Amino acid sequence: FEPRYRKMYTDILMNGSKRFVVVMSHPTEAGRFAQTGVLFELDDLKEVSEQTNDQIKYVCSHKVTGRVKISKVLNAEAWTSRDTYLKVRGTIINDTMEKGPTATADVYGAVAEAKETARAEEDLKNAFLALVELQHQMEESVRFTRASATDIMMGPDPNNGLWQFIRLWQSYADQRLLARQKDLQEDFQIKLQEYLKKEKGLKASELPSVIGFQDLSPALQKEVKELQARVAVELEPLVLESTLTMQKILETEQHADRCKLVRYFVDAERKRLDAKRLLRGMFTASFPPSSSSSSSDSSPTSSSNSSGPDDSKGDGEGPTGSVLWDEPDAFQ
Repeated sequence: FEPRYRKMYTDILMNGSKRFVVVMSHPTEAGRFAQTGVLFELDDLKEVSEQTNDQIKYVCSHKVTGRVKISKVLNAEAWTSRDTYLKVRGTIINDTMEKGPTATADVYGAVAEAKETARAEEDLKNAFLALVELQHQMEESVRFTRASATDIMMGPDPNNGLWQFIRLWQSYADQRLLARQKDLQEDFQIKLQEYLKKEKGLKASELPSVIGFQDLSPALQKEVKELQARVAVELEPLVLESTLTMQKILETEQHADRCKLVRYFVDAERKRLDAKRLLRGMFTASFPPSSSSSSSDSSPTSSSNSSGPDDSKGDGEGPTGSVLWDEPDAFQ
């Protein structure tokens, strides 16, 4: 555990806040950070320095309680020196009192805004229902349960609404990524086991859990290098898109706009599965037609700057398009 983070935990315990901000670092440019982060609140802390010979001081659990807009980094030099943690000036965003037309508009404007919000929530839920049904039709091994589609809420409640769905969506993306990584490794593991049995004369019960690179045959060493290159090509874009998707959602200020943005990502995943099914259909006609979402296929534009997925493997291919690549980022 780094000394700078030990100091941070000591400081938040001493001042009683028990809170700190976590922001995303730029995926390709060191020293740049997102302007919008999340507020972590310390839920539980145990000191384990004696049990770990001071290798680890604290074991902690946290919960996310809100969003923070960063206005200034107060000690930017700490990023290079690493002698202490970064300190920032920022504003906690109150998501329970979002700014909008209701602050100044008349009652008709308030009614129109409420209708737009309700429509955005309904469109998102319909898009999610269509996606889950398609996942089950195609028997995707990483998929949401049907119960999640019927029970999920899309309202502004941070504990049982859109933010809960966003957490489920992030979990789904992470599981797809892990499943794809597993798929890429399985073929090589089979070849490695065959090599150890045939060339080294080992029985299945004698196979080692770890083997050094130099102990592999030249052919297997070549395959390891090719696998590493393939992982970089196939998985890094998925990691990047998943991460930037969450950042884009964090930056969206209005609940209705956030629903539209999340719906866009849900629709992009449905399109990916439709394309995958179309490719399968070239060889088999076993899948029925897809249920289509009632939402628009175009990407949303923001007006301002519970069951989870089934735990198994998936194919890991990403959507063919994303608004993330067409808009300037919010990193500073």
